[in-house]
Parts: sequence; C-alpha cells; structure tokens
Amino acid sequence: MEASEQKPSLLGLNVADLPDDGRAYRSRQLAEWIYGKGAADFAQMTNLPAAWREQLAAEWTVDPFVKSERFESADGSVRYLFTLKDGKQTEAVYMPYLNRRTICISSMVGCPAGCAFCATGAMGFGRNLNVAEIVGQLLAVAWQEGIEPRSIRNIVLMGMGEALLNYRNALGAIRTWIDPRGLDMSPRRITLSTVGLPGKIRQLIDEELPLTLAVSLHAPDEETRRQIIPTAHAHSIVDIMASLHEWQRRIRRRVTIEYTMLEGINDHEWQAVQLAQRLEGLNSHVNLIPFNAWGESEFSSSSRAVIDTFREALEQRNVSVSVRFSRGQDAGAACGQLSLQRISHETLPLAY
Repeated sequence: MEASEQKPSLLGLNVADLPDDGRAYRSRQLAEWIYGKGAADFAQMTNLPAAWREQLAAEWTVDPFVKSERFESADGSVRYLFTLKDGKQTEAVYMPYLNRRTICISSMVGCPAGCAFCATGAMGFGRNLNVAEIVGQLLAVAWQEGIEPRSIRNIVLMGMGEALLNYRNALGAIRTWIDPRGLDMSPRRITLSTVGLPGKIRQLIDEELPLTLAVSLHAPDEETRRQIIPTAHAHSIVDIMASLHEWQRRIRRRVTIEYTMLEGINDHEWQAVQLAQRLEGLNSHVNLIPFNAWGESEFSSSSRAVIDTFREALEQRNVSVSVRFSRGQDAGAACGQLSLQRISHETLPLAY
C-alpha cells in the first residue's frame, strides 16, 4: 500500500476537531470547503494559505475510498460501490426525487444479522465501517453527482450492516451530519434502521436525538421471525416492543416498522391481525415491502393481491400502513439486494 493510502481522512474527525493553522477560523473554513462546497481535494480550497494546504495534503486526505463505482438504474436511482483502503467493499444508494434527494448509507461491510431473505445477510459480516467511511459515502456521491453535499437532505442508515452494532461509529457519523458546521441536517431527516436490539435501542434513547427509528420486524410471531432472522432468538418480540414504547415515551417520534412480504411465510391474514395486536398503543407506521429478488434466493414476493389483503387487514385495525416499492431493482440497489454486484439493468428481474 502506498504511503498516500495510509493517510487518515479528515471525515473521521469531529467537525469541531478539524485542524487549523493556529487561527481558529481556518478550521471553520476547512469545514465549509468539505461539507458546504463539497471539495474533495485540498487544491480546491483556494482561500486557504498554499503552504497550509500543502501541509494538510501531506498529512491528511478527504476521500476515504480507493475507488467509487456508479451503477445507474432506469428509475434514476444510483448504486455506488466503494472500495475501501483495505480492499474490502461497501455500498450506498442515491435516490433523487423531484423535490428531494435521499441517500441510503451502509454502516458495515456485509451484515452479521443473517436475515435469510437479504443478499447482504447472505454475505456474512466483513467488518465495521469507521466514521470517515460512513460519512464519506454521502460526500463521494455528492462529488460524483456534481451536487453540494448539503443538497442531500434525507439519510437512511439502511444499507449494509446493523448500525446499532457499530454504535460508536454510526453515532459519530450522525453527529457530523447534524453539526451546523457539518451537513447541518435535522436529526428528524435521519432514519436509523435496526433488526431490533432492545439494549441498543435503550442506549440510543439516552442520546436524546429525535431520529426516525425503523425496526425490521418482518414477522409478528416468534416462530416465523426466528425462521427468517436467525439472530432473532436473542431478543423476543415482546422485549423489542417494550423498548419501542420506551423510545416513544422519551423521544416522542413515530416508529417505522419494516415488513418484507414473503410468499407463504409471513403474509397470512392471521399474521396481519397479530401484527396489529403487537402495535397496539404504539404510534407507528408499517412499510410493507415486496421482496426484491436476488441471486440464489429461494424466496418469492407475495402477490399484489395478497399484499393488498394484508394491508387492508391492518387498516381495518387502525394501523397506519403503506406499500413501499423499492427503487433500483434493475441495478441491484433495492431493499435487500446490496451484495457488491457489478450488474447491468438486465441482470435482475423486477418484482412488478
């Protein structure tokens, strides 16, 4: 590995800890170049003294990645494949809409949760991403797309990995995103997804950050959940729900329940009834997600008719619910598909 690849990224520092040249305002200028203007190279930072820029370049880098590859979907979303300095890889998904820009960010290489219907889970666990590698995904997308980093106003920590098992680094990245000198983002625009770790949810409560919490429940009964989420035996649904009620009492934010619809497994009407019972007293919204095909997966998505019946059963019991059709299916970018693939539009079938 070349010496330049050994240099740490400034993105790994708290914004308040960015270096200066002896004058405090220089660190604020540096932060503005990185997080405001999206400068990826010190040579672009033209209002900083040339000698200091040379010193920064000798000791630091901005980009934490060796390579960033771009795979565009026909629907306009883009999957990014990042090669890290140790040769491992991770991914992010950029989703531009008419009135907003959203990015789905990873917290790990692979994932230890092992959800049977998820391509990332099938990869197993590689390692945790550090703060620079988490923050850097958004900045790398901004560089590639030719936009300012602060124009991306919605972040979902729903990519590779279980963010709450990389707690310190995920929280470090969130602190940079919400720092007024960083991305100046409202915590309410950041969604953190978890498979359901009650202890970590309670730890997150103490941070007093009004994030949006998304819980990948996927089944209302223990038997089915343990069948499709092998690690679910460690935490009962009862304990998960108790932690969500605690979250709501303290943080006062609606909880999102993620539910991937798997044909013949978790899509029965009795399961919709049981799910509604589980959610009683909790301010929540259920996202029903048609399963997205990948590789050698043995699962199939529930039919549209079955999904509609499941949705109606929830609505009849006063549960807020919607069907979320994932973007980027043809580029391997949809929910549950992230697996470091180099694929074209034609490789993966669309669910609908």
